[in-house]
Amino acid sequence: MLMKNSVADQKGRLKSILGGSAGNMVEWYDWYVYSAFTLYFAPIFFPKGDQTAQLLNAAAVFAVGFLMRPIGAWIMGIYADRRGRKAGLTLSVTLMCTGSLMIAVTPGYERIGVFAPIVLVLARLLQGISVGGEYGASATYLSEMAGKSRRGFFSSFQYVTLISGQLIALAVLLILQQVMTEPSLEAWGWRIPFAIGGVLAVIVFYLRRGLAETESYKNAQGAQANDAKAPRSSGLALFTKYPREAFTVIALTAGGTLAFYAYTTYLQKFLVNTSGFSREAASQITAAALFVFMVLQPAAGALSDRIGRKPLMVGFGILGVLFTYLIFSTLAGTKDPYVAFALSLAALVIVTGYTSINAVVKAEMFPAHIRALGVALPYAIANTVFGGTAEYVALWFKQAGIEYGFFWYVTAMIAISLVVYLRMRDTRQHSLIHED
Repeated sequence: MLMKNSVADQKGRLKSILGGSAGNMVEWYDWYVYSAFTLYFAPIFFPKGDQTAQLLNAAAVFAVGFLMRPIGAWIMGIYADRRGRKAGLTLSVTLMCTGSLMIAVTPGYERIGVFAPIVLVLARLLQGISVGGEYGASATYLSEMAGKSRRGFFSSFQYVTLISGQLIALAVLLILQQVMTEPSLEAWGWRIPFAIGGVLAVIVFYLRRGLAETESYKNAQGAQANDAKAPRSSGLALFTKYPREAFTVIALTAGGTLAFYAYTTYLQKFLVNTSGFSREAASQITAAALFVFMVLQPAAGALSDRIGRKPLMVGFGILGVLFTYLIFSTLAGTKDPYVAFALSLAALVIVTGYTSINAVVKAEMFPAHIRALGVALPYAIANTVFGGTAEYVALWFKQAGIEYGFFWYVTAMIAISLVVYLRMRDTRQHSLIHED
């Protein structure tokens, strides 16, 4: 009987992890569709000008979405700590759905003038709130649902689904590039992926309503029910009672998130705008590299269950400092798609040391009653400052004629995070997630 119950528990745990992961995938598909189709819709929403200027405008709106992520992380992190991880996941996908559908149906600049970019900004603000809460809720949910011995492996699916969402966005782009003419895609075809995202988000809403709640949350709620003085989640409590953990999350995220966005969302534009590849070739190179990157995440997560989290993060820091400038500068001059793929993949292999385990590292640093907020808010702050501005900063350096400055900027931020990795404790040995 005990064996049957154990098997049933494992099946239920796996079902919950898969359910949470599927929802996360759709959330990030909706987020990345914006970046994947920027080259097509930027002329629609902004006044005519040179390509770099239009991309700068679109990148600025991308960054504006990140400005809402700390607010979303604060509000929805507290919501997930107090009302449940499942409730936080359901609310986040609702907001993402709304933002996607707004972009899908909004007329262009030529028809409604300045209202077009205004609506675009509003849609991205909603999506920024959604993603701000999504990361904390999903990272916490997956980390708490995974068993102690495989927590690194299962929590790595947070980035597997994040990357798969980006890959699906790129796949939709590649399909549309094949079946539609360039003028049609530029005129209205770019709206299709946003509509798809809105519909998928509705499906995920119903999927997430059926998820099981985590034992960590139930235990925290039980303690609060039995003791009116038990600690509760709040922004003030996070930075007054757990300041070291909160600022560690900000510092360890800074270099990792900047490298991730530089190597993923910006890389596609870099291949077009700097290396000189066609939009189709850049999409294919990026998609192929991202697919291998996605497959690597569980392997690296499983490795962290054996050797610890710290060695992987230190490895990312050292390799990132040594090779970031070399990879970008070589990419800038290559015309060979196979060389571009190899360099892009090398960059993504390096950043795997961060992406595969950053969710579980953050979750293991906080007690259950404030875990979702502790994971979400410091991460969102670092993402806003460094991840959300990556494209804008890169394009600013390019427009100023000193593109190599961006390569050194990424290198410097990775170096700062490396110092944190070297000084922090390995969370696998000091985890505050006590449930097996």
